[in-house]
Amino acid sequence: MIFSLYKMYTPAYEHLGYPHYFRTELLVAKLVGLVVLLAPGFALRIKDAAYVGFGIVLVSASVAHLCSGDPIANAVEPLGFLAVLIASNAYLHKLRR
Repeated sequence: MIFSLYKMYTPAYEHLGYPHYFRTELLVAKLVGLVVLLAPGFALRIKDAAYVGFGIVLVSASVAHLCSGDPIANAVEPLGFLAVLIASNAYLHKLRR
């Protein structure tokens, strides 16, 4: 997510058609989600909400790259990170038991 915060503001993402205000909203949401996931004091329910939000972002990124005519590798990349996110969530729940 940290790497995608930078990439959203590069010229390579202009062709996706996101307005700048939406990119800024995504930036704030991703930063809040990162704080929730990395800080130890948050309840499991709140962490699960952050995981769901990141999952939606990653699936949406894949669809955006696919629909904009990007190479298939650009559309599959977010899905690879989604798999890591799912594994991280499963490991979190395993630790909490």
